[in-house]
Amino acid sequence: MKENLHPAYNQTTITCACGNVLEVGSTKKDMKVDVCSKCHPYWTGNLKLNTTGGRADKFKKKYGIA
Repeated sequence: MKENLHPAYNQTTITCACGNVLEVGSTKKDMKVDVCSKCHPYWTGNLKLNTTGGRADKFKKKYGIA
């Protein structure tokens, strides 16, 4: 490997707005994020999915096909 080519890889602290703190390795210093895996709706199970169907379901509903 060439000298002085790659950035320094250090232990970094990532702090979420919810208060969760993660220790990871990164080339950046301490980071602050808005959403993490602890408070994101997808991972917590609070995500509301709209399952309205696709084009075929819309066609069947529009023309009353069972």
